[in-house]
Amino acid sequence: MDLNKDIVTVRPDSTTDTRQNLPNYVGISGLTAGAEGISMNMVIIPPGAKAEPHFHEGFETAIYLLKGQVETLYGENLTKSIVNQEGDFIFIPAGVPHQPRNLSDHEPAIAIVSRNDPNEQESVQVYIPNQHQPSQEAV
Repeated sequence: MDLNKDIVTVRPDSTTDTRQNLPNYVGISGLTAGAEGISMNMVIIPPGAKAEPHFHEGFETAIYLLKGQVETLYGENLTKSIVNQEGDFIFIPAGVPHQPRNLSDHEPAIAIVSRNDPNEQESVQVYIPNQHQPSQEAV
């Protein structure tokens, strides 16, 4: 037990660009809160928008969909699909290529995203469908 550590509150007031090409409010991370093994952010998928295809090398992702309906293409060549709606908890295993897309043309989709990576953008890797090896170049 460490009685000398403080609780940290983060109130982001603007979005940051992400490697997935979606607006992101950075909440908890190594940089904002001194986290050592977790990150938590709010991601907005604008109406009709989709993320760049990507995967998180070595890190799992947990998502809670606060608002909207999102289709996620995933797996090899993004050939699998799942549709989630507000209130769903979603788990994406480490290394699984995926590409979420907001199914609404009028309303943003909003999700809380957590990873077991305090510097979560560092693990984002480009995924290029129909290639044998995913790119190791960051988006």
